[in-house]
Amino acid sequence: MTRIRAAVLGSPIEHSLSPVLHRAAYRELGLDDWSYDRFEVDEAGLPGFVAGLGPEWAGLSLTMPLKRAIIPLLDGVSDTAASVEAVNTVVLTRDGRRLGDNTDIPGIVAALHERGVEKVPSAAILGAGATASSALAALSRICTGEVTAYVRSSARADEMRQWGERLGVAVRTADWSEAAAALQAPLVIATTPAGATDELAAAVPAGPGTLFDVLYDPWPTALAAAWSQRGGTLLGGLDLLVHQAVLQVEQMTGRSPAPLEVMRRAGLAALSGAH
Repeated sequence: MTRIRAAVLGSPIEHSLSPVLHRAAYRELGLDDWSYDRFEVDEAGLPGFVAGLGPEWAGLSLTMPLKRAIIPLLDGVSDTAASVEAVNTVVLTRDGRRLGDNTDIPGIVAALHERGVEKVPSAAILGAGATASSALAALSRICTGEVTAYVRSSARADEMRQWGERLGVAVRTADWSEAAAALQAPLVIATTPAGATDELAAAVPAGPGTLFDVLYDPWPTALAAAWSQRGGTLLGGLDLLVHQAVLQVEQMTGRSPAPLEVMRRAGLAALSGAH
């Protein structure tokens, strides 16, 4: 039996939950001849890895620092991925083409829709890294007004305003020292590294709106815990990871719908076992 292969690439990669989610989907879908692995690959090693892929390969998931580095190696990129110059999904077609997409953006939107957040009049983003641009692209689909980005440098502020212009989103920037004001927004998306928002936990208002904190380990963050205690709607990194992985599974396997709840339970079990 010929194995059909897929994998996640990145550096560091050892903590990725993608294998857990994709393998759970394959089992549920009866794809016994499919395998999904993880490979430690940096930007320097990416061209050689891609060049060595044989016809048994169906798809790749890309994490940092490869989401931009992969683009020159592809035969085509979706409009969604092109909008933020970031690819996290590659489908390898039977005729040998490598097609790139970004499932983070629709994944954010799908996760919010699942919690009943379909339109918001304004929003705030904490941080300005690669995930922040995907968050901004997602907000272009659901936010009818201004997005305020709280950043630590003028260079990052310039970047976020440029992304806003490109994506058709009205972006205002503010210094990180004012980040507590973000928590008053109806939707807050936190895209910062672990520990960066801990100082904001004490500033969570009574009756907060929705917080989407893209971290899943450690979880909950101090901000997420405080948000939940105050009665706000809370989404975490696992919500994003599962929803974007559902879209990856559907694209790579051609099977739809992917088993969302099965994948979510597998992710929760893996995180519980890690602590």
